[in-house]
Amino acid sequence: MTKKKSNKALAENRKARHDYFIEETVEAGIELVGTEVKSIREGKANLKDSYGEIRSGEIFIRNMHISPYEKGNIFNRNPLRDRRLLLHKREIMKLSGYTSQRGYTLVPLSLYLKHGRVKVNLAVVKGKKNYDKRDALLEKAAKRDMERQMKQKYR
Repeated sequence: MTKKKSNKALAENRKARHDYFIEETVEAGIELVGTEVKSIREGKANLKDSYGEIRSGEIFIRNMHISPYEKGNIFNRNPLRDRRLLLHKREIMKLSGYTSQRGYTLVPLSLYLKHGRVKVNLAVVKGKKNYDKRDALLEKAAKRDMERQMKQKYR
């Protein structure tokens, strides 16, 4: 019997795909406490306005909000605390090289479970200008119209 692979996203940063050009993505583990994991499994994590920061050879996620676990009482932590990402040193150096260039930053795209562990899909991104966003919306609308026309044609 084969195992079914499912990496269902527990939290997504949809706004990031609209606001940034995604250059490269990497999967990273995240250092959490037990009540944070329980809260994430309930879907109470928010990646909006969060970003990655490299400090002294380690990567941290800032402004990621994980709501306190209801039954966690004294074990709950600050919802906006910095959380360390678990990556190999060579991966950290590679990402550091990207972010040292002007205009590039690290943004988490999604949180998901993989083999019972919470993983982060971290992306190296470059910001879009307003006209780039408008072009992307126009392109998306044109593609949707083409698909609609094709569907009507083959009915």
